Amino acid sequence: MPLNIPLRQKLNAGEQAAGVWLTLPSTAIAGTMARTENVSWVLIDAEHGLINDTHLYDLSNTVAANGASPIIRVPAEEPWLIKRALDAGAHGLMIPMANSAEIVRGVVRATKYPPVGITSAAGALGAEYAAAANTELVISVQIEHPQAVEEIEQICQEGIDVVFIGPFDLALSMGVEFGSEKHEAAMAKILATAQKHGKVAAMFFLMVLGQVLTANKQPSDLLRASRMVSVTTDIDTLTNSFAAELTAATGKNITAVKGYSTSTN
Repeated sequence: MPLNIPLRQKLNAGEQAAGVWLTLPSTAIAGTMARTENVSWVLIDAEHGLINDTHLYDLSNTVAANGASPIIRVPAEEPWLIKRALDAGAHGLMIPMANSAEIVRGVVRATKYPPVGITSAAGALGAEYAAAANTELVISVQIEHPQAVEEIEQICQEGIDVVFIGPFDLALSMGVEFGSEKHEAAMAKILATAQKHGKVAAMFFLMVLGQVLTANKQPSDLLRASRMVSVTTDIDTLTNSFAAELTAATGKNITAVKGYSTSTN
């Protein structure tokens, strides 16, 4: 029973897979993102943003129906959270704060169906789905802590598909400036190790803007090494575009609002 997973197909073809981050619980936005040309995956963010468990089914099915893979980022590596995301129809999962090889081993067990793992299969899916899911669903872990950088060799030997750098939390947990030499060296180590072990290396494209592009505006080695790239988020696109249009219309330099409410600004 082969599964139709656009992200897996893109990666198997050796192509770079571009995706976007969904933080708002809107099927209209999810569908618009998913059917945009060259978008092969949409990250449904249930860790940060405004999406919760009750939104996952409708958002996942909207993304899949519009030709992209719904990838759900769960709030933590708890098996019950992972199970709920799988039952919602995710084509893959992203696990935040995968800070050690031990955590990643638990993630593999929780994201795989027996006999490989321990997650239970919804009866309606059937045994054929479970067998196919074990090889075709795209399982990503985020590297966001110096301990994970230290253990990246062991992490990349586990049964995951994607090593995704969480650049902002990584810099914060390292206690270094974002884009600093130590920060970029850690990211380069993660990407190189992922490649060595045949894992998909992934990162945010928005992170490299003005940070690790070379002087001639060509993509850096970090970006070239990434086979799965997040281009933008829904809220950033909305606020930045709105500010740009206001600037053009009024002649005033309008700054884009950050966050979701005045309480966070």
